[in-house]
Amino acid sequence: MTKIKCHCGSQKNFDQCCEPFINGAEKASTALELMRSRYSAYATHASEYLLATTHISERKQYSKSEILNWAISNQWLQLEIVKATENTVEFKAYFLDSKLQKQIHHELSTFKFENENWFYVNGKFFD
Repeated sequence: MTKIKCHCGSQKNFDQCCEPFINGAEKASTALELMRSRYSAYATHASEYLLATTHISERKQYSKSEILNWAISNQWLQLEIVKATENTVEFKAYFLDSKLQKQIHHELSTFKFENENWFYVNGKFFD
């Protein structure tokens, strides 16, 4: 079986990087790790993980089917980490949309550590 590089751009193999977070074998130990694993979850269409790692106070604003549709309708190309602090990550996600047009999703995400887990809270989007 061929090992694939992780979608998050770490240069590690997926099974040694984000996959253990997505399948629940490990917990992200930093906001940056969670951000990288969430990008990989979009690339692998892991909508349950994306919903589970969204903070409970924000979860009602998302649905598994909407997350899955967004993940599937795009071809995820690359994740670029611009800057990270203890509880924020600024990133650019490069993808092809459903019309195969190149897009960049540039966001400053806020994360919260609660009950021994990191959660995505919200994001500020850049044009």
